[in-house]
Amino acid sequence: MFNPKTLFRVHAVQRMFEREISAKKVLSAIKTGETIEDYSSEMPEPSRLILGFQGKRPFHVVTSENPITNETTIITVYVPDPEKWNKDSRSRRT
Repeated sequence: MFNPKTLFRVHAVQRMFEREISAKKVLSAIKTGETIEDYSSEMPEPSRLILGFQGKRPFHVVTSENPITNETTIITVYVPDPEKWNKDSRSRRT
């Protein structure tokens, strides 16, 4: 996508505020972060789970991308739960 418009759902903004994750860090993550899961076959719009960092603290961003309107929607932002995610925050515990 070339310079997509970015939309933040209210839910995502609330979670960012609660977890003290800045919009600047979220935008950086969607531009340069690592896609760790691809949900494009499971949802009507291509979606993905992205790993970002605020300092050394990892966080995940769930996005939905609409190539027709060239929009990326930030659905939610959260800190990976160590009981559900491996130490690298890239893979789920089995």
